[in-house]
Amino acid sequence: MKHFTKLAAAAVLGATLGTAAVAQELYAPNLAYRTGPFAATGIPLMNGQADYFAMLNARDGGVGGIKVNAEECETGYSTEKGVECYEKTKGRSIVTQPWSTGITLQVLPKTNVDEIPILAPGYGFSPMADGKVFQWAFNTPSGYWDAASMILQYLQDENGSLDGKKIAFLHLDHPYGKEPLPLLEKKAGELNFELLPIPVGLKEMQNQSAQWLQIRRERPDYVVMWGWGAMNAGAITEAVKTKYPMENFIGVWWAGHDADLKIVGADGAGYKSISWSFPNPEAPVMADIQKYVVDAGLSQSNPEEMAGVFYGRGVVISAILAEGIAAAQNEFGVAEIDASQLRWGLENINMTEERIEELGLTGMVPPFATSCANHTGHSGGWMLEWDGEQFVKVSDHMLPDTSDYQQLIADKAAEYAEANAPWPTNEDCNVGG
Repeated sequence: MKHFTKLAAAAVLGATLGTAAVAQELYAPNLAYRTGPFAATGIPLMNGQADYFAMLNARDGGVGGIKVNAEECETGYSTEKGVECYEKTKGRSIVTQPWSTGITLQVLPKTNVDEIPILAPGYGFSPMADGKVFQWAFNTPSGYWDAASMILQYLQDENGSLDGKKIAFLHLDHPYGKEPLPLLEKKAGELNFELLPIPVGLKEMQNQSAQWLQIRRERPDYVVMWGWGAMNAGAITEAVKTKYPMENFIGVWWAGHDADLKIVGADGAGYKSISWSFPNPEAPVMADIQKYVVDAGLSQSNPEEMAGVFYGRGVVISAILAEGIAAAQNEFGVAEIDASQLRWGLENINMTEERIEELGLTGMVPPFATSCANHTGHSGGWMLEWDGEQFVKVSDHMLPDTSDYQQLIADKAAEYAEANAPWPTNEDCNVGG
């Protein structure tokens, strides 16, 4: 109740002081990639993100009565351009959204100096989960080691044991693609399965004949894919061509894009993707987007895209950011929060089932909460399967076994801090706090 009182007091204060005290906007730039080899996946994500804030601005006047400027700075997924965009936008931004693990790694040390939170939903450097060490970075609501944990759990449940199995790890030869390797290597030793890393270079994404020749030769029991953009469509097409059993082919959440599977249609049936989001065209939020954004001619999307996984995920991502903004506004009693206050807000998100319903996101994201020590939330997710026409849920809500790699997170975070010393940490943050 005190939070609402604070916001009400802030509104009265603004009215008393006149227009000088009235907030103008919250600048939350997005380092977008609507061009380049990853555009096919970037466009629906950016459309979902943009449409959610356009809806809030039109329906509610923004968040807490202040509009959000979600301006895009085009990177083409280039790390160099991404850093340029960060430098260009950081002056008045309350957050940066790098949209590439490579860009995230480059701006990570910069944000500690500039004191701007990174919001990297479901991507970035996995040890960013350690909020004490990475006090300005958030990979909410689920990280890459969470994804690897859930995929291995799913395979264990299917087989009873992974002892003696061979798992090919088909991955983009890029920081993003290499992210789950520390955990996969650890689990390969513990569960006694053979891990076969197969990298795909940026220039090989659309022609993976060499990689799939190796897969045919090695005959792995499963192929786990950490792909992105054109790589996903290339891999799925090759798998169909080589008659690899699609039911044994599983991707991370960035390899679960409807458009990639529609290329092969029914031949792709059985392909799976772990996911921390799910599209629900019947969710109330989608009706509001239709009313306030699409019908008003403000959207760049289309009905087919809006029904897909990636557009829905973009909506959820902006909803997470909006929740962080609202939490900060309530705590500090001001509408026009700054970057430091948003960091507090992102550390105090509590997406309960009830709150998800209130936001109209029914069935689109699992519950999760963040804290100063936990910058990921570890929401878990669902295993999705392509049925020949669309992705459907084939599991109940799954949770990662974070106890399995909590020490790995701590060790890798400590290594990073030592390698980048002096590295400021949040000494006021207690583990579990």
